[in-house]
Amino acid sequence: MGQYRLQRLNDQLRDEISQLILRGEVKDPRVNTFLSINRVEVTSDLSYAKVYVSTFLPDGQLKIGVDGLNAAAGFIQREIAKKLRIRQFPKLLFHVDSGMKEGFMMVQKLNELEKESKKLEESKLEQSKTE
Repeated sequence: MGQYRLQRLNDQLRDEISQLILRGEVKDPRVNTFLSINRVEVTSDLSYAKVYVSTFLPDGQLKIGVDGLNAAAGFIQREIAKKLRIRQFPKLLFHVDSGMKEGFMMVQKLNELEKESKKLEESKLEQSKTE
């Protein structure tokens, strides 16, 4: 399958899985509507699709949610296969993706460092004025 068709399939699968979660069609109680599908990577032979899931909830709840999605993978595959017409539908494998949360934490740390450096500059300016 061509690179652009594969990328389009990745995007379409991501959107369809996200919609199923948001609409609450996945009945597993472990699956929370706060779960976010970051990206999907389908193998070139269409046998597997790695689905990366993240959230701002605590890490334990993310792991529980991913376990629920793996348990409901058959249902999700069947529902999406009804909409998409492809020769072979890939087996969905859900994985924890902590990159979004780590990136957010990094931005917070950078903001804190920036505030601290501004405070140091202000205190140095005040000290130079008093001298």
